[in-house]
Amino acid sequence: MNKHPCPCGSGHPYLSCCGRFIDQGLLPETAEQLMRSRYTAFTQANAAYLLASWHPSTRPESLDLQSDAPVKWLGLRIDKVEAGAAPDNQGRVCFVARSRQGSGPAQRLEECSRFEREQERWFYVDGDVRT
Repeated sequence: MNKHPCPCGSGHPYLSCCGRFIDQGLLPETAEQLMRSRYTAFTQANAAYLLASWHPSTRPESLDLQSDAPVKWLGLRIDKVEAGAAPDNQGRVCFVARSRQGSGPAQRLEECSRFEREQERWFYVDGDVRT
């Protein structure tokens, strides 16, 4: 996956984009980087990364990303970024993520996600789904 484009849609190779956070353990420097890496982790069904990047106050005990009809992630579009870079301790990222479960129709998730930075580390807190 080193020369393949990152699933997050940045146009950068995976290893120099989200792979450095997911596979190499580096910490995202901005809320947007965390958002993109979390989307990429969803494309990989990487529950461990998703849980580790979730704020402890809202983190579920577990995530079940396996289903009878696997989810294929089709793309991510970032619509708006509010704050979310040092010295900020909070940020919002509004996005549209498209997916398809099994052979079903394509679906869209539109959300404005909230992020918090604690001790130099960004966490996903929660999000408002847009309809």
